Amino acid sequence: MAETIKPSSPAPASSSIANLPAANIEAMPAAENAEDGERGDEQSTEPDRKRGNARRGGRGQQGKRKDRGDRGDGDSSSKGDRSRRWNESKRRKVDDRGNRVAFNKDGERVKSYMSIPFSEEEIAAEERRPKRKVAVMIGYAGTGYKGMQIAHQEKTIEGELFAAFVAAGAVSKANASDPRKIALVRCARTDKGVHAAGNVISLKLIIEDPDIVQKINESLPEQIRVWGMERTNNSFSAYTACDSRWYEYLLPSYALLPPHPDSFLGRKVSDAAKENGVYDDMLKRWEDVKDFWTDVEENDIKPMLDNIDPELRKEVLSLLHAADEFRNIDTKEASGSADDEAKTEITPADSEKPSGEGESKKSSARREFTAAEIAARDVKAAYRTALRRYRITAVRLQQLQEALNQYVGTRNFHNYTVQKTHKDPSAKRHIKSFVVNPKPIQIRDTEWLSLKVHGQSFMMHQIRKMVAMACLVVRCGAPLDRITESYGPRNISIPKVPGSGLLLERPVFEAYNQKAKESFGREPISFEKYEAQIEEFKNRQIYPRMWEAEEKENAFHDFFRQIDNFRSDYFLWVTANGITGSRERKEKEENIPKELEAELGEDENPEEGDG
Repeated sequence: MAETIKPSSPAPASSSIANLPAANIEAMPAAENAEDGERGDEQSTEPDRKRGNARRGGRGQQGKRKDRGDRGDGDSSSKGDRSRRWNESKRRKVDDRGNRVAFNKDGERVKSYMSIPFSEEEIAAEERRPKRKVAVMIGYAGTGYKGMQIAHQEKTIEGELFAAFVAAGAVSKANASDPRKIALVRCARTDKGVHAAGNVISLKLIIEDPDIVQKINESLPEQIRVWGMERTNNSFSAYTACDSRWYEYLLPSYALLPPHPDSFLGRKVSDAAKENGVYDDMLKRWEDVKDFWTDVEENDIKPMLDNIDPELRKEVLSLLHAADEFRNIDTKEASGSADDEAKTEITPADSEKPSGEGESKKSSARREFTAAEIAARDVKAAYRTALRRYRITAVRLQQLQEALNQYVGTRNFHNYTVQKTHKDPSAKRHIKSFVVNPKPIQIRDTEWLSLKVHGQSFMMHQIRKMVAMACLVVRCGAPLDRITESYGPRNISIPKVPGSGLLLERPVFEAYNQKAKESFGREPISFEKYEAQIEEFKNRQIYPRMWEAEEKENAFHDFFRQIDNFRSDYFLWVTANGITGSRERKEKEENIPKELEAELGEDENPEEGDG
């Protein structure tokens, strides 16, 4: 029996930043070196890299990239290093107080969300109180924010927290101009729109007030919470002390249904199974869902098609499984209702023209959908409704768990990220566990599965590509060794499932906690005492937002529809022809169809983290 969650309307984000003059001061963004993972785990400074990477599967000193040779100017450092140095040297300036400020390309000062101004008189009048090094445990729904990162010109989770710390008196007025003054370090960076049930930041706060946590929360929007804080030793860093991280991925159960038999991938899967003599084996793996598409066609689709003129019906059928243009599921805007879809404009307003003329042209250029397109749209909506009615079986859940088990251990995940080769030592990562909760969650009409992965560290897009691979293996009835083959030297193209389903569950500080009490006289950093609050927060603030993204944008439906109808051999490794049956890219830098870049994640800078 699925656990039913009643979505509630998310509370408005009454930003604490809005209550402070934070947007009126100019400051230079602190350096962001996030390179990794689903969350940009490998961020922070070079000393942090040296201290932490060897333990968490990073590159370390022995695994660093080989020198690519002198560029002719005596600089053989990486492109990313050169870019960061150039940006810093170009933009590093200070104001009269010695605080860094930034200028845009026109030489104008830019506003900051991470610097809160107070007059010299206000600072002088404030009582000096001692700061203590603490680990602050937080949770947030990332919708509407540019992530968990220091970004002076963007609305971020850290910006809200910093403003709340100042408003609650945990950060003095003298230190409100720059987060570096309180040694703020995050455990794991999250990117735009990504959620976290638990994350940790370390910094120096004024914590004399016994109600300090309550006061901080009163200054925060409802979608950001401080669970608690623990005193630490002075050298504690939330980034370097983190041993491992737990992530959760929320997946609609219909993602495990086989491709439609009339789709490009559906036909290729069946044809390859017959050619290789494994068709019966594939049907056995589909036993619990063998009648799904037949029933949908008979009960949902056929009655609609029967009411369409025979000539028009042919055109509608040709549109149903035509190859869709690939779109970046993570960044596309909400598609709106079916009625809105029919009113979509196909030409942008001419910004050079006066508003009246532009509006006139915009109106006259409104696209008129054909009768076949309107009918096909309605049929596609019926398919979406049928998919959301699906309820997973124990057999299919077990198949998914068996696929996830293939990731456990130390593996070479070079095919699960971008710009890494099989020979790159940093492509090897250790997964401690990857488990699907056998009890689905039901939100409105859709059933969702909770997948939780525990690993030392993760590369960019790694988790999302792992989930995509497991889904494709299950839904296409492929053998499990297809996953283990992906660790080999052959380069294959693995898409990434939508980022809207991913959240940081919690970081783990096992080594620090073991010596915290004995060596430092401090309490361990743990989320256990906040479990009830966190679960309630996820059900009220995070899960409903995930559902809203799916309901408005059809992110998962569009993702799998695009994969199923992409007429290319890039994804045919999932058929019975195996890895060799798909196109191999000889080099990761090889040009690929532009419409495919977003699904593979190769249209992004790996140094900027994941979205």
